[in-house]
Amino acid sequence: MPDYMIRATAADGQIRAFAVTSKDTAETARRRHNTSPVITAALGRLLSGAAMMGAMMKGEKDLLTIQIRGSGPAKALIVTADANGHVKGYPETPDVILPPDSRGKLNVSGALGIGIMSVIKDIGMKEPYVGQIELKTGEIADDLTYYFAVSEQIPSSVGLGVLMNKDNTVRQAGGFIIQLMPFTDEKIIQKLEERISGLSSVTELLEKDGTPEGLLKEVLLDLPFEVTDTIPVEFHCGCSKERIAKSLATIGKKDLEEMIADQEGIEVKCHFCNTDYKFSAEDLKQISSGQK
Repeated sequence: MPDYMIRATAADGQIRAFAVTSKDTAETARRRHNTSPVITAALGRLLSGAAMMGAMMKGEKDLLTIQIRGSGPAKALIVTADANGHVKGYPETPDVILPPDSRGKLNVSGALGIGIMSVIKDIGMKEPYVGQIELKTGEIADDLTYYFAVSEQIPSSVGLGVLMNKDNTVRQAGGFIIQLMPFTDEKIIQKLEERISGLSSVTELLEKDGTPEGLLKEVLLDLPFEVTDTIPVEFHCGCSKERIAKSLATIGKKDLEEMIADQEGIEVKCHFCNTDYKFSAEDLKQISSGQK
């Protein structure tokens, strides 16, 4: 089943909910970056969270970026997402190996350490909106929950998970975001808090059903919900040799001429999808000749 997410409302509009299944997306990221299991889990969680947060934006060209920079061996994770389910990302250190945490799980918090999470929203204004928090746990879902409370003043609960197969491929990935509207009844809040505090892990819930609808049913329990939108999700990078060439055209003519003089050409790698683009000296001459 291809990855997708849903937007929904529950309790007569008092709750806004998102849920996503992202196994193929996380597996594509794993293959692209040849990540170790703990980095696959970290990046997969962040991709799921970013996909749902991207769907919260309004404009077709709006872009969300989440950066995590920590003191742990992973150093940094960067992902971007748009409003249409396209998400991409990369780790600064893809091959981190750590022993399991105290629960026997992949030690994502140990890989990230203490640090900063930045959420950048480019919504067509002169300057992008930037929200920044200190990492509270490094578990990503907890930190996104804290981000919503501090930076956007929206009471939220975020759950994210990635489950690996024994061959280190991705077995399950996905998550949910539950948000309370300002007028949410106290009884509903209490019921929801009790339900979420007693939930098993996201990956266990995904093993039961494997759909965003099934995930929300488990989270909301007896609170009826209405799906308002269904959006395909995929790891998508819009890079191309033509786009890289346009970027090269913006560097100084002197620098381009030096590259041409080397006669060896250059190789440019896209960080997000790990694709290499080769430009021969002749390619560089054509780029240089197009400069004004």
